Amino acid sequence: MKKYFLHGKLQAKAGKGEQLAEILLQAAALLSDAPGCQIYLIGMDPDDPDAVWVTEVWDTKKDHDDSLRVDGVRALIGQAMPILDGPPTKGQELEILGGQGIG
Repeated sequence: MKKYFLHGKLQAKAGKGEQLAEILLQAAALLSDAPGCQIYLIGMDPDDPDAVWVTEVWDTKKDHDDSLRVDGVRALIGQAMPILDGPPTKGQELEILGGQGIG
């Protein structure tokens, strides 16, 4: 199964984790119909309320890269950047070996 799997953490400034999560949930809604988007999950770390995790599965890396041009996505990135505690780190690119949920 060849898919593009990306997993990473975004660290918000103190007290801004919920705001960052809401922005990412808006992005998830925009990407729900994006070509190649299989999964776009947002999660919060219960031990660090300012850490927001994003897990993405795309048919291809190109589909992921193209998603950055979906209407509204750049605006949401612009909203998120000022509340991040430093520049975003590169997410982990992983290889899917199998499991439940992806066809």
